[in-house]
Amino acid sequence: MIIINVKDNESVDKALKRFKKKFERTGVLKQLRARTFFQKPSVTKRKQKERAIYKQQLFATDNY
Repeated sequence: MIIINVKDNESVDKALKRFKKKFERTGVLKQLRARTFFQKPSVTKRKQKERAIYKQQLFATDNY
């Protein structure tokens, strides 16, 4: 459960923004979307490898 303490003289918009950030960091929404349909383990491994390769290429180009 995410708890946000609203400070004195703090607007509701700011508190809501802090809540949204905390909620996004927990990864609940990502997990929910991942569980909507079954994905074979081989497919998940393949996607992880593709993401890793993409990240390596991305960081390799940044360093040069």
